Amino acid sequence: MRVRQRRSTLFHDSGPTSNPYRLILWGMLIMAGLYLMWNIDTGKVQPLFLPTPTATRSAISYREEGTAFFEAGNLDLAIQAYRDALAENPDDYVGWTELARIQTYSSALLTQERQRDRLAEALASIDKAVQLAPEDSSAHAVRAFVLDWTAGASGTTAEYEANIAEASTEAVLALQLDNNNVLALAYQAEIYADQQQYSQAAEYAERAMALDPNSLDTLRVNGYVLESTENYGAAIEQYKQAAAVAPNQTFLYIRIGQNYRELGLYDEALEYFDRAASINEVLGIDDPLPYIAIAKTYSRMGEFFAAALNAEKAVDLDPTNPDWYGQLGIIYDRARNFESAVLVLRCTVEGCSDVQNSADSDGRWTVSVEGLPLDNNTVVYYYTYGARLAALNQCEQALPVLDIVSSTYPDDAIIMLIVNESYTVCENLAASSNSNQ
Repeated sequence: MRVRQRRSTLFHDSGPTSNPYRLILWGMLIMAGLYLMWNIDTGKVQPLFLPTPTATRSAISYREEGTAFFEAGNLDLAIQAYRDALAENPDDYVGWTELARIQTYSSALLTQERQRDRLAEALASIDKAVQLAPEDSSAHAVRAFVLDWTAGASGTTAEYEANIAEASTEAVLALQLDNNNVLALAYQAEIYADQQQYSQAAEYAERAMALDPNSLDTLRVNGYVLESTENYGAAIEQYKQAAAVAPNQTFLYIRIGQNYRELGLYDEALEYFDRAASINEVLGIDDPLPYIAIAKTYSRMGEFFAAALNAEKAVDLDPTNPDWYGQLGIIYDRARNFESAVLVLRCTVEGCSDVQNSADSDGRWTVSVEGLPLDNNTVVYYYTYGARLAALNQCEQALPVLDIVSSTYPDDAIIMLIVNESYTVCENLAASSNSNQ
């Protein structure tokens, strides 16, 4: 390799090399640096190399995510996404309206007390939408929807009548604002069906279908109107079309199965209930409702062991919910397993501690359960519990339960027949005990 010749000395001094232009440039750079430091100190300029600010998601992106979750069938995540969107843009009345609609649909997957809580949340959401946009037809239509489903979950007749009347008023107002609003027409049809005004219900359902025959809401409501008139076969077809539009909405499969069950087609009913359970499993949702539907079907078939297994599965998934214990208790009762029925119904009616629950279920469920208040939805648990306590000669516990039922429903002939029979059992047992003394 060739090596270049170097100078005679490594320390050769070539003399001064200063350049006046270079000195001017250095001076300008120093002045600029001082100016920059002064601006940083006063806050006018941000220092270099600061961390990049985290990007804030837009309300639109959250809403799109909520819609995607709804279409996927995960309604809880859809609700959370819409809440996140509204936290970014609280004046979005369309977002509040859609949140209320999803909250209402999600209540179909809940039991009585939790259903009422969710519907109360839906009502608060839609009230916000109406407040922001009092002339918006869709906001009033969805408010009618929320109130109609709230009426269905009401615990007393007075609550039902008040809610259904307000729902009807809202639907009328929505149609006054826009007489071609599909949601308003569909929800008005549903309200008429709940009021047993079936010809008007069919008329409005047909009008909604004519405007939008491929909507989840119009297809579902049309199925509901047909179901309400006991046209179960036609209702099934409408629900199936709704499920084709929204294939991950498990409440539709529950409705299909219930209609098959009404027709006595139990295998078909079980197929659709199982489909709902399978979708939930894929989505990672612990929803006990399909298992309760399966349990009721097996119970109607007289296969009480299979019924109990599925009802117990529902309790496994949600062991703090007193309604599942009530459902299981009714199945035990129908199987004439009265001792087990009393144990789980106690948790529903009176509530039970974790120790009582563990002992009652051989250690399977070790949580405390709060009892349900007496109302139209829970009265069957109360009178069944009281009747079985009486039959098992536990009248000291039975009589307070029977007393509260008889004082609340003195005019209900069927309930009072059961209660009076239980009173008679206790009177006969007391008389027999006295005669043996």
